[in-house]
Amino acid sequence: MNEQGVVLSLKRFLLLEACPEAWQNLDLYLFRDDSTVFYVGQSQLAFERVWEHLKGGFHGHSIIGRFVWCNWPKSMRFTIELMGSQSGRFNLVGNDLSASERLLIQQFSPCFNISLNNQPAPIPRHYLPPNAPFRRRQSLTALIREAGRAVQAEDTKHWLEKIDH
Repeated sequence: MNEQGVVLSLKRFLLLEACPEAWQNLDLYLFRDDSTVFYVGQSQLAFERVWEHLKGGFHGHSIIGRFVWCNWPKSMRFTIELMGSQSGRFNLVGNDLSASERLLIQQFSPCFNISLNNQPAPIPRHYLPPNAPFRRRQSLTALIREAGRAVQAEDTKHWLEKIDH
């Protein structure tokens, strides 16, 4: 974690069962890939709110959660960013939580933020929309296990590359 917050892949986020103490003050979050921000939100505890979206996606209660699961396993590579409105990044808006969220929405024009967003970015064509049927309807536990295997394979590859160099 740095002054800007935490950035990690969705597959790594899924392996965290509890919010690390150092992240307790992070109150803003983004769902994104390398080129597109899908959603910006705020919550007193951003870590828990991201989990609510993910869990709610199975039941249709969260559009971003549903988008994640409709695009599984491609969405494993999405990035979760957690930030704190009290960081220097948001000094220009007085570190106000709602103003900080608004600033991020204006900066990124996320696909699924309708409020405060004059021009939501289109969903990239290589992703299914959130109203698409699930391609692999599994339990959250099964998807977390799959994410764990992907992280383990990624870490093994990383270490083998380090050994070779």
